[in-house]
Amino acid sequence: MEITRRPRGTADVTPDESPKWRYIESVARDVCRRYGYGEIATPVLEHTELFRRTVGETTDIVEKEMYTLEDRGGRSLTLRPEGTAAAARLYLEEGLYAEAQPVKLSYVAWPIFRYERPQAGRLRQHHQFGVECLGSGDPAVDAEIICLACDFLEQLGLDELTVGLNTIGCPECRGVYRDAVREHFAPNLENMCGDCRRRYDANPLRLLDCKVKGCRGFQADAPEVGDFLCDGCREHFSELQAHLDALDIPYQLDASLVRGLDYYTRTVFEIKHRALDAQDVVCGGGRYDGLVEIIGGQPTPAVGFGLGLERLLMILEREGLFAPEPEALDVFVVTIGDETRSPGLALVQSLRRAGLSADADYMGRSVRAQMRYASRYPCRFVLILGPDELESGMVTARKMEDGSQQAVSLGEIETFLTGCGGDCLE
Repeated sequence: MEITRRPRGTADVTPDESPKWRYIESVARDVCRRYGYGEIATPVLEHTELFRRTVGETTDIVEKEMYTLEDRGGRSLTLRPEGTAAAARLYLEEGLYAEAQPVKLSYVAWPIFRYERPQAGRLRQHHQFGVECLGSGDPAVDAEIICLACDFLEQLGLDELTVGLNTIGCPECRGVYRDAVREHFAPNLENMCGDCRRRYDANPLRLLDCKVKGCRGFQADAPEVGDFLCDGCREHFSELQAHLDALDIPYQLDASLVRGLDYYTRTVFEIKHRALDAQDVVCGGGRYDGLVEIIGGQPTPAVGFGLGLERLLMILEREGLFAPEPEALDVFVVTIGDETRSPGLALVQSLRRAGLSADADYMGRSVRAQMRYASRYPCRFVLILGPDELESGMVTARKMEDGSQQAVSLGEIETFLTGCGGDCLE
């Protein structure tokens, strides 16, 4: 039956897999903390016009990939297809523009929805880690977020990262560049794919990164944006490279890199890893100095990146880099006889309230079966509570690692487990 199958392009996360997610999220939050990026959350649903106006009418996202619905009030709402526009909307609506600038924002494991062909590490519902810095046009901020992304990936153990870097200029100089791109592709436009022909007038820069085999040959000898940059954009890009050199971040200049969203200006970058073969981009971002103004705010320089967690998980698994072990339970309480059942449950609850992870049998297993279950859990300690222990106010604490055990007063068991007797579980 269909109700027992998840929709295509989605994935479940089981208890065995969730420690991997928590590990990645904890590393992301730690890196953001060290860089001063505060965490935000926005609704999964936004007004459709937010994405139409910012992402761009001719982008794949708006043309083909958005999950859009009309609510009972006749309003058009869209499941969030990317994070930056939502973060910019929050920046305006919550008045963050009135605070000291720049404002540094981060989001961890945001659900992102795009109707596209599921591929390696990219699902129709996937999750993103991203950062946004709004309020500063300093190229040092561009360098900082590239550094942040590299630090995050390297802290997870990834090496051999490749940073691709380009500038696409500002609206002032990009208009001239667009005309040059149109002139270059015009003689062969009829031989290019339907997407390229449709984008030729509205968004010609997208012709430069079309992945259709028949179009790639026409990209050779296309004009490069560096020849059309205004003085301000050229200086910004030069300073960014100087900062990256000072931070010892290797990068490769890539004139074909334009990114797929209309709101980008000046800096664009991607970080690739060899483990992904053709689908090798693990992180992408850039500057979007006009986005806040597009949605009704004052001119606000900004820069950020987004990083897909499913794709990152796949890389880490291929590279054998997952650090977390299966999470062990601190304590499993084994009860003997019906009269110890309620006191045993009370003991479990008191240990939980003391900050320990604790559990007990809920299947009516024998004592031997309870011990087998505890060893497979796995758990660090088993507390055995039988009639004799209950009468004497004691409990037998068995260390599962070596089988050693000792009697401990019920009144002191929390101190025993959280102190040196329990190998300092806290």
